[in-house]
Amino acid sequence: MPQRLGIIGHPIGHSISPVFQQAALDHLGIDGTYQLWDVAPDAVEAFVQGLRERDVLGINVTVPHKEAVVPFLDEVDEWAATAGAVNTIVNRQGRLTGHNTDGVGFLRSLQDGGGFDPEGKRVLILGAGGAARGVVLALARARAGLLVIANRTAERADRLAALAEENGVSASAILLLEVARAAKSADLIVNCTSVGMSHGPDEAGSLLTANQIPSTCLVNDLVYNPLQTNLLREASNAGAAILGGIQMLVYQGAASFEMWTGQGAPVQVMLEAATAEMASRTH
Repeated sequence: MPQRLGIIGHPIGHSISPVFQQAALDHLGIDGTYQLWDVAPDAVEAFVQGLRERDVLGINVTVPHKEAVVPFLDEVDEWAATAGAVNTIVNRQGRLTGHNTDGVGFLRSLQDGGGFDPEGKRVLILGAGGAARGVVLALARARAGLLVIANRTAERADRLAALAEENGVSASAILLLEVARAAKSADLIVNCTSVGMSHGPDEAGSLLTANQIPSTCLVNDLVYNPLQTNLLREASNAGAAILGGIQMLVYQGAASFEMWTGQGAPVQVMLEAATAEMASRTH
């Protein structure tokens, strides 16, 4: 019996997850399909209940359903509970478990894609939304040395800094207007905002310029469309190492894939498929 996988969101047409997840299934010879499902908010419960069928291995979950699915699951793992969001559901004989692979995906992309170990390092995080929350928790688990969280509004940055402290890592909060000073001493800079994203409100923007970025740091932009944002261009001009958002997208998807199938994900195959798809969308 062919196995079903997929991703739900609303809207969902922009997602490239089917491209690299199907590439992984095909590469390993797994008889399965990975589909897009646009699920309206009022249909989430019925859809999740349908995942208990025998031919469903599980799904990914993206906005706006990462929190909405939780009440309909049998269990939520510790990481998802702490993050307050589920991005992966696994079906085991009709029992549904919620997971969050964003943190492990972020750390694996840093280590494998960027050759960077966060332990003891100084990290500047741009933004304080949902993506930043996952990054902060992951860096706390990886024993980062100091987190500086910059956001447009102080309140959200303060809350995220408090969460970091609760999870055992020193943290401070600043406004985005103050990032130039904080960037000078950073070992790692992570953009968790939508600045630089194609079709976003500030797609040509960059929160830092080349002369504000130290050549010794790694700049990781979680935006993956376009493949190279203006922030990454500025970082390259500064002589810094760069890491695009496509890496985290694929690594979090690879962690989901391994939960569903019990097999090691062919990460290189997935990265190549995702990168080729994004490159084709920009022409």
